[in-house]
Amino acid sequence: MQEIEPQDAFAEIASGRAVGIDVRESHEWDAGHAENVSRNPMSTFDIDSLPTDKPLIFICRSASRSGQVASAVAGQLENVFNMTGGMKAWNEAGLAMVSANGNPEVA
Repeated sequence: MQEIEPQDAFAEIASGRAVGIDVRESHEWDAGHAENVSRNPMSTFDIDSLPTDKPLIFICRSASRSGQVASAVAGQLENVFNMTGGMKAWNEAGLAMVSANGNPEVA
């Protein structure tokens, strides 16, 4: 497993060169998440649903859960990254977020 900074993750996901996978739970996702990112919560994680044609960037609130998932997936897939600092760091960097209520925050 490799690590990637939020700004680099944003660039890779926005360009379509990589796929972002948010492993947080529903209430966290609904509060605020990165655009163009898929959700595959750690509690019900489905490795079979992951794309295999692009690098995968795993994201959570603080990089702990995403690190666990990325470590597990890295044994089976190549080009697996954990985003350092999670959505807290993403938000602190001022990167775009969306939410169900239009006022995104990191829950």
